[in-house]
Amino acid sequence: MSSAHLVPPFAVPTHAGAGAPAAAAGTELVRIKVWDLVVRITHWTIVVAIALLAVTGIYIGHPFLLAPGAAGTHFVMGTMKAVHSYSAIAFTLAVLARIAWAFVGSRHARWWNFVPVHRERQRGVIGTLKFYLFLRLAPPPFAGHNPVAGLTYLAVFGLYLVMILSGLGLYAMSANVASPMHWFRPLLALFWGAQNARWIHHVVMWMLIGFTVHHVYSALLVANVEKNGTLDSIFSGYKWMRRDEIAQEPLADAKKTR
Repeated sequence: MSSAHLVPPFAVPTHAGAGAPAAAAGTELVRIKVWDLVVRITHWTIVVAIALLAVTGIYIGHPFLLAPGAAGTHFVMGTMKAVHSYSAIAFTLAVLARIAWAFVGSRHARWWNFVPVHRERQRGVIGTLKFYLFLRLAPPPFAGHNPVAGLTYLAVFGLYLVMILSGLGLYAMSANVASPMHWFRPLLALFWGAQNARWIHHVVMWMLIGFTVHHVYSALLVANVEKNGTLDSIFSGYKWMRRDEIAQEPLADAKKTR
């Protein structure tokens, strides 16, 4: 790990009185850089975009705001569709940027944090599952995504791609034949037609909403147990780890990362 990502350590606080022995070697806390700026920007862009897409998408499917008078006077549905479209553009660009960053980004952003190809992360899957199932008091030490979270995010990004492809296909149905968006109409064949594409688009949206609930719960659980700034890290980019935990963390392919 690059020394540029470390700051002076702090001893783990104790409640012992004066004259208590010094903290055991390796128990001091070290502030480490985990999430780079690209990861944080794409994360929050996706979060905001999904929130807007969910609200506007539900409205488009089941309008719950009825304005009296001519539609041209209020243009509620048109506004919802416009917000949905622009949110979809931001969402698509953020997802594609994050996928690209998985191949060229910093160490904790790389693709092997999602696909457990290294032996250490493969072993960590079982240990992390035991923690989530309350069979273990603390999770294995991973500064970035733990192996189970990495696999979960891999599946979630698969859902993102389903949403993007089905959304492009559905949008192409109403696009002018002279518009480049019309070129995406063949994507509907991947979903066995427009009706199935619309149904899949709707179901995956609710799956992502369910994942959001799980994601927040897991973050709160890990933050409460590890007490290392997990929730703060997605804003600041930094977490705290004990020096002995850093020594235990898998460093496979560290020479290939930045």
